[in-house]
Amino acid sequence: MKCDRCNRSAVIFQKYSSAHLCEYHLKEDIERKIKRDIRKYRMVEKNDTIAVALSGGKDSSMLLSVLHKLFSERRDISFVAISIDEGIHGYRRHTLEHADELTGTLEVAHVVKSFRDTFGADLDTMTGNGRNPCSICGVLRKNLLNRTARELGATKLAMGHNLDDEAQTILMNYLHANIDRMTRMIPENRQEGLVPRIKPLRSIPEKEVALYAITTNLPLDTSTCPYAATALRNDARNLLNNYETTHPGTKYALLTGFEKITESLKMTQTITPVRRCELCGEPTGNNKACKTCELLEHEKT
Repeated sequence: MKCDRCNRSAVIFQKYSSAHLCEYHLKEDIERKIKRDIRKYRMVEKNDTIAVALSGGKDSSMLLSVLHKLFSERRDISFVAISIDEGIHGYRRHTLEHADELTGTLEVAHVVKSFRDTFGADLDTMTGNGRNPCSICGVLRKNLLNRTARELGATKLAMGHNLDDEAQTILMNYLHANIDRMTRMIPENRQEGLVPRIKPLRSIPEKEVALYAITTNLPLDTSTCPYAATALRNDARNLLNNYETTHPGTKYALLTGFEKITESLKMTQTITPVRRCELCGEPTGNNKACKTCELLEHEKT
């Protein structure tokens, strides 16, 4: 099958757009969407220091590569990659090797922080009490990424969340009527103590992120986290993937629908004010202790 925009062989058929695209025009389409969202939500601004959460997988590797391609000539924009070693035996070491290779090629500073050094134990050890490992990992990773980005003087924290991730989160928030979490997803929202997060890949389907990374020959790890099967969002992922197969464009529709209600959310909803954790001083919601300290205290009992 030929590309709809040239005479090259197509590498993908975008069901949601009914377009056959070759490698060149797929990358062009992806980069156009990324640049559009960066401009629309002012994700990158003058004199920014952008910390990129880099796991060594396809999403974060592609994110760093694209941001470097778009902004490496800007002298007022700088990058630093942050990798988190959760301590997952037989998995994380390999992904960190690819992350280190990519940052070396791009000449981007690379900082690695571990659960063991920061919290006193690996994730493998923390899961021994029957708690969901993904829930533990999510809380601790978020905490450590924010703390590290802030310590490095970053003005933005770039996450490799793609369209699939965003659509799943939106659906889960709808199903649980979690308006506070939905309001916090609005790209322009800022909270004291939290380095502003940006998601340049929010409009790019996971399959296209993978194709971009593979055809660009990025050093990346394609293995799956051994705890992935325990993720709470698996039901949402399966539901959306099945519905997308039958009704192409569903994931984009969810994202578009969320964007349409953001103005109403801004006018009618307020985000839970940020307090300081009485134990560690990090940002928290209504509780006296942040989720990280609550989790670590639970681990001691």
